[in-house]
Amino acid sequence: MSTATVPQNTSSTAAVLGRLDWRRYVIYIGFAVVFAFFAILLRDDGFLSPNNLLNIFRQTATITVIAVGMTFVIACAQIDLSVGSVAGLSSVCAAMAITQYGLVAGVIAGLLVGLVIGSLNGALVSLLGIPSFLVTLGMLGVAAGLAQWITASAPQPILDDTFNLVFGGGNFGMVPGLLVWSVVFVVAGAVVLGKTRFGRQVLATGGNRTAAQFTGVNTKRITFTVMLLSGLVASVAGMLYAGRLESGRFQWGAGDELSAIAAVILGGTSLFGGAGSVVGTLMGALLIGLINNGLILAGLDSSQQQVVRGAIIILAVALARKK
Repeated sequence: MSTATVPQNTSSTAAVLGRLDWRRYVIYIGFAVVFAFFAILLRDDGFLSPNNLLNIFRQTATITVIAVGMTFVIACAQIDLSVGSVAGLSSVCAAMAITQYGLVAGVIAGLLVGLVIGSLNGALVSLLGIPSFLVTLGMLGVAAGLAQWITASAPQPILDDTFNLVFGGGNFGMVPGLLVWSVVFVVAGAVVLGKTRFGRQVLATGGNRTAAQFTGVNTKRITFTVMLLSGLVASVAGMLYAGRLESGRFQWGAGDELSAIAAVILGGTSLFGGAGSVVGTLMGALLIGLINNGLILAGLDSSQQQVVRGAIIILAVALARKK
């Protein structure tokens, strides 16, 4: 009996392992491997210190927030290259409005930037049928140029302590404010994408637009909405930059679109749409932050760090597949 059962159990285990899709867990495996590598290599440089680990969360918070919005966009089979520039423009508009009109006006101004640009992106993509890559690439230049133009390339200081405290510059008890923002966006994004009708329609639109239309999904409305949400989320990220650094600058968020896309794809969202994971996106953002932090502690300069980031994006695309 036992001799017959062992081969049967072995074959069953092998069959289960054969059916496992390792790509679903590659981000967790990669994170564990990279963390262990830096923990050993940089054990004498303070890598495992509580302050450094908290710094990783702080440094990746804005990318995480942007990447949550990007998860919906990519899951819908679209792309948004304007998010970094929207963050920069939002930061300077919020800073200038706070200086002139106060806290509430500053927050409204920052959000309006994301609302307007997200709406324009969504309208051009969903109503006119222009590819989102081209629309958002053009909007990247518009937002970046506008932010630099209205500030004459000068930083806009923010002296409002309440704004700086709430938007990333302070702590809520023992917990860094930026960590709280990250958790709120990740939890909200995961619930919306995985548990609501809107989330299911986003995935259906990205998976097969024609089939989604036949089942009654308004794919144009869904596309418009995800582009709008991406712009709004990017504007919040811009205010998080402004609050943490106590100023608005057109440079804030520059290049974040690439880091966000890499985090989303590494986290398991299909580059071709139809599948997405907000929790995976969080792990992708943390992995990128972990690598950046480790490279800085290892003494690599910014150019070398850019090479590694580029390699991460290539890896992300290589791991992408159509569900």
